Amino acid sequence: MSDYLEYRGYLGTVEYSAEDNLLCGEVAGIRGLIMYHGDNLSDLKQDFEAAVDHYLLCCEEEGIPPQAPCRGELNIKISPEVHKRLEIFAMNNGKTRNETVEDALKLYITA
Repeated sequence: MSDYLEYRGYLGTVEYSAEDNLLCGEVAGIRGLIMYHGDNLSDLKQDFEAAVDHYLLCCEEEGIPPQAPCRGELNIKISPEVHKRLEIFAMNNGKTRNETVEDALKLYITA
C-alpha cells in the first residue's frame, strides 16, 4: 500500500482535510507549490495528474525547463561533528562522502 500518487515521475501526497471534508495533496520534491484536491481518491488522482500536466505545459510555454523530481541531488545540513565523522568514515573505507551517505540511506530506508 502506498500513501502517495505517482505520475510522469512526479510524486504527490495524499492527505485528508477535515475542515474541507475532502482529500488534498501537493506535488513533492520540487520548489513551488502545486496543489490538488478531490472528493474521492479517483477525483484526487485525476486532479493530481491534471496539475502535473498543467505545470509541464506552463514550463513549455514559458520556455523554462521543468524541475525534475528526485533528480539525485540532496542538500542537507548536519552538525560539524557529524560532518567530520562522515569524512573520517568515508576516508577509512575508501569511499566518497556521497557514496557513504547513499549507503547509509539505503540501509536506513530498507530497514
